[in-house]
This record gives sequence, C-alpha cells and structure tokens, in this order.
Amino acid sequence: MFSIDNILFTIGGQNVSLLEFMSVFAGLSCVFLATRGKVANFWVGYLYNILLFCMFMQKHLYSSMLLQPISLCINFFGHYRWTHPKKEEKDNKNQLKVTLLTNRQRAIILCAIALFTLCWGVFLSKLNVYWPDLFPMARQPYLDAFVTSFILLAQTLSAQKKLDCWGAWFVVNVMNGVLYVRAGLVFMPIVALGYLVLAFFGFSMWRKQWIAEK
Repeated sequence: MFSIDNILFTIGGQNVSLLEFMSVFAGLSCVFLATRGKVANFWVGYLYNILLFCMFMQKHLYSSMLLQPISLCINFFGHYRWTHPKKEEKDNKNQLKVTLLTNRQRAIILCAIALFTLCWGVFLSKLNVYWPDLFPMARQPYLDAFVTSFILLAQTLSAQKKLDCWGAWFVVNVMNGVLYVRAGLVFMPIVALGYLVLAFFGFSMWRKQWIAEK
C-alpha cells in the first residue's frame, strides 16, 4: 500500500522515505524562493513546517518536532512583515526592504543565544530524568540547544529581512552537516551542502538589494 512512509531509495545504506524526500524538496524550494525575495517562500514554508513536524515525530526527535510550531508562528510573522511594511521600510516593489542589524543588536542577540543555549540544554538533559518512559537520554543536549537557537535566530532575522540572517543560516547548515556526518548519515549531509550553497547565493542576492536600496 502506498504511503508517505514508503522507502523511495537507499543511499550509502541510508533509507530515504517519501516523507523525508518531500520535506527536503519543500525546504530547498522555500530557501530558493527566499533568496529571490519571493513572498511565496512563506506558503511553501508552511507546508515545510508541517512535513518536518510529522517526520520528526516519526523519528522520535522531540526537540526538533517541538521547534516546528514555533517556526510556523515565525513564518506567519515574516509573511505579514514582508507584505505589510511601514512606509519608510518599503522597497521598490512595496515590500519590506533588506536592512542590517546594528552592532548593539548583534551583541544583545549573542547574549540571548548564550542564555537560551544554557537554559534549553538543561531542559533537554532533564527530560529523561522526569519522563524516562517517554524520552530517551538526550545526546549532546547543549549542542542541540545551540543549533536550535541559531535556527530560531536565522528564521526571525529572515522574517524581518535582515541581511545578517544568511550568516546565521551559514552557521546552522555547517553545524547540521557536521552532526549528520558524525551520525553516519549520507543523504542529509548532501542536503545540508545544498542549503549551504543557497545561503551563499541568498547573501549575494540580498546584499545587491541592500546596496541598491541604501
């Protein structure tokens, strides 16, 4: 019987299901549209969040699963910000223009990331203590928390069309690629490389827009 759990192909001994393939395709499409400054990236992003939630629930990756409702809310926020900018924030297409963070904002963000990583890491490490039947022992909870913090940062900055977001995405993609390789995966490091290439492309495209709109 056909289902999204069906194995489409195997690469390097790693089975890739239809659900995983759909998630990857939606994710790459979403990022590509974002690099082009297309509002349609948010519509694809909604589907991407739903697919990831299902995939992570299926694989018992609860931290990543719980991240998806938050990401969905950030997507809604970004969709609104891109399409309803203030008068002084509009670009030549009447959409939100590309801007940069100030050094003060960057310093505050780095402090917030450090605090979030510490708190979320402690929370993940205690899940097995309080709910041993539901959650297995967390692997590298603080590294997981660090990556999660940068994912939320990259999404929030993207929602506000900050050029700095691509730096955050670069960190996320490099860290994910390292984690996938250390986990012995084959397909996902290739996907992470695709995201990394798109991050460089996105930075270049948005920087041109930022220079043109200064």
